[in-house]
Amino acid sequence: MEKHIEEDEVRSSADLRIRKSQHSVLSRKFVEVMTKYNEAQVDFRERSKGRIQRQLEITGKKTTDEELEEMLESGNPAIFTSGIIDSQISKQALSEIEGRHKDIVRLESSIKELHDMFMDIAMLVENQGEMLDNIELNVMHTVDHVEKARDETKRAMKYQGQARKGAMIDRIENNMDQSVGFVERAVADTKKAVKYQSEARRKLIIIIVIVVVLLGILALIIGLSVGLK
Repeated sequence: MEKHIEEDEVRSSADLRIRKSQHSVLSRKFVEVMTKYNEAQVDFRERSKGRIQRQLEITGKKTTDEELEEMLESGNPAIFTSGIIDSQISKQALSEIEGRHKDIVRLESSIKELHDMFMDIAMLVENQGEMLDNIELNVMHTVDHVEKARDETKRAMKYQGQARKGAMIDRIENNMDQSVGFVERAVADTKKAVKYQSEARRKLIIIIVIVVVLLGILALIIGLSVGLK
């Protein structure tokens, strides 16, 4: 019986460590993928901005980086057309400028959404990590007190004196009471962790869909970046 209890304790502790390790690795990999995607977006924005600046120069309108940023922040592509001569080359350049501006606006919106998603996931991971730590700590305390109670039981069986045996029994009951308390806290933390895990599963499904979409967008960005060279 004792052997089975010890085996269960070792198995539970090992499973908990494995899950924490897997959770940490997957979270880190996801952050790495999202970081690379964000870097690709920022790089594409800079390339597009440079292309807009060159197209403006073709139309005869020179702008500084500060002026160009103000134009992009305005969200109004018509601001690029003011004061530009009316020619076929200018119209073609303006059309491309407006297209690039729309791409940059979409990218900025996507970057903001990505940042918000990062914050949500970071909070979820942090909360779930604390829950797992609390569960592990309570399980460890429970194991300690169960072992103490088991040792006290063995010692009580060896003593014949009623008074000393009574003291042993009191200590056994105390250890068992503390074990029950730790188990109850572990159960409560487990319920919270399950709740967070359910939320994490929903997040994971959303993340998988987003990652698939992001990979497609990333391929498009790379293609467009090559076209800008």
